[in-house]
Amino acid sequence: MTTSVRDARTLRPLPSPPWPFTGRDGELELLRRSSGAGRGGIVVTGPPGCGRSRLAAEAVRGTDRVRVAGTPETRRTAFAAFAHLLPEGVTLHRAVQLLAGVRLLLVDDAHLLDDDSAALVHQLAVHGRTRLLILATDGAPAPGAVARLRSGDLLPRLALEPLPREDITELLATAAGVPLEPLTVNRLQRLARGDLGLLRDLLDALRDREVLRRDPEGEEWRWRGPVPVTPALRERAAAVLGRSCPEEREILDRLAFAEPLPLGVEGLDPGVLERLEVDALVRADGEDDATVRLAHPLHGPLLRAVTGRLRARRLAGDRGAWGAALEAEAGELARRIDGADVRDGAAPVGEWLVGEAEGEVVPAGYAAVRARFARLRGESREAVAWAREGLAGAPGDEGCLFELGCAAAQLGESAPAAPARPDLGGCAPRPPFGPERASSANSPGGGTPGRGGLPGPSPSVPPSGVPGRSPSLSPSRDGGPPARAQPSGGEGGHGPEGPGGGALRTGGQGALPGTPDQLIPYDAVRQAAPEGGVFARHADALARGDGPGLDAAAAELEERGFLLLAAEAQAQAARLHRDPRAARTARTRAVALARRCQGARTPALAGLVLGELTTRQRQIVTLAAAGLSNRQIAERLTLSVRTVGNHLYGAYTRLGASDRTALPWLVELPDSRTA
Repeated sequence: MTTSVRDARTLRPLPSPPWPFTGRDGELELLRRSSGAGRGGIVVTGPPGCGRSRLAAEAVRGTDRVRVAGTPETRRTAFAAFAHLLPEGVTLHRAVQLLAGVRLLLVDDAHLLDDDSAALVHQLAVHGRTRLLILATDGAPAPGAVARLRSGDLLPRLALEPLPREDITELLATAAGVPLEPLTVNRLQRLARGDLGLLRDLLDALRDREVLRRDPEGEEWRWRGPVPVTPALRERAAAVLGRSCPEEREILDRLAFAEPLPLGVEGLDPGVLERLEVDALVRADGEDDATVRLAHPLHGPLLRAVTGRLRARRLAGDRGAWGAALEAEAGELARRIDGADVRDGAAPVGEWLVGEAEGEVVPAGYAAVRARFARLRGESREAVAWAREGLAGAPGDEGCLFELGCAAAQLGESAPAAPARPDLGGCAPRPPFGPERASSANSPGGGTPGRGGLPGPSPSVPPSGVPGRSPSLSPSRDGGPPARAQPSGGEGGHGPEGPGGGALRTGGQGALPGTPDQLIPYDAVRQAAPEGGVFARHADALARGDGPGLDAAAAELEERGFLLLAAEAQAQAARLHRDPRAARTARTRAVALARRCQGARTPALAGLVLGELTTRQRQIVTLAAAGLSNRQIAERLTLSVRTVGNHLYGAYTRLGASDRTALPWLVELPDSRTA
């Protein structure tokens, strides 16, 4: 009998699938053009683990090329990288002559070349007869000849940035072979910090140790518990795990259990800290560099994983201390929401609790704040995951049910029916504004932002805490979610209604799936926003049909971290711009922002531009957005594949899209459920 992976609770080790190539389409095309006939080549630089080698391999696939690579062990051996191509004792002049017939030379890890090999590569670039694809790491020590090439003076230079989060999410979804839960994806991305090689080592460790388990709430797989200490990960962290000095190891372990620590705390010897900083194991942090933390996010989890129980108990200290720190984190997130600033912020205690603390329950009040913060950032699936974490320990918690309904509405999905938030019952509806129904997502809370969270931090509570057992977070007297500290001011802190106003009422269209009748996050009338705030400026520009004003509001919303609201503002601007170029620019920005919002589908993002297409283009684009290939579309519409391709190309030009991956955010599918 064969058992499907879907029927298992634990993911057994499976053959590791080929690591897919994701993203970098523009960079890939640039490399292919640069290594073509008549071109001198290109230098590709970037941080460690950004995918330079894989990008180059894709660019030269199927071409006639020669590959050389530098290694740390051979940096003192003359022409070591070219040993398989050149005779022993060759001179630089003769080496240039012998390699003149090579059409394409791929030089990997050029910063590790020996001096003679580096000089040879530089001379080949000067002569221009051989096309060069040179890969080097940013900031790494390199021979002078490679440093000159890396500057971009002789050959064009492509500086790679770390792969965007949405592309890494797609990469993990493909490489894992099973759908991963958002909190697990976030944890992997946080530990890898953009290093794709480390990301692969982490994923392989999860598969080898069988620690991925299926979420009882759905089809996704999740990782809870410590980091598996595999040989590959040990090698990655050898510099910190192999530290033999007792004073250094004591400081590293203390940081692993309670970072960040103030510099003046007892036991942090300045001389030892300076040695660790020189070796890039710790770094100064905070205002005026007043605290110290581990330099890499993987080091803390690995140090905790290899620490014995007795030592861990001593280092953890007071097992109840992290409860206060958890409330401090929630209070800080709540204040940032009230201040209309939801840019990414660290919340290490909550991330530790949901990731490593097996058997512990995430307090529902904290989970609701984290869900709301994620939802306002446009991270809808993460918001759903946090709400479910809270409901796992408190199935009837109103705050988590409310956030779950709102996040599901952003995704166009259904969620369990949630009771109305008790603090919303007395608000009366206000008249609609603007030329269309406005999205209530312009109001960060989707309800009453000033209530329903956790108490603010005590002045004596440190910004972080140590692992331990959680004390219960007391509910409010009326049985609802714990009361949160009052807003501390800022743009969004305008009294009890907070940014964007208070409660939302139906706009005559009925309730959304999974949300109470009086709280319809998208088909609703938004309350008037406080005067002078970004939400008021957005509402005013929409009411006046001001496309440039919406562009400006979108830019400010994006700067403040409200990615979904910024995407909606750009989509609205695309409809209102009279200048076709401005409309295409707004549309392109809306698509780029929507791609970062974990699949959110709202009325403002749906059906953006079909009216600008011909009837035939509209048919073809709709089918392409539904996932049909060009051949399938041709068969359905009785057209040639070439005709379908031509229509799609014309549609892409009008839509400001580069390929069909952008289409789901640009068109409204016939069977889609919009909120």
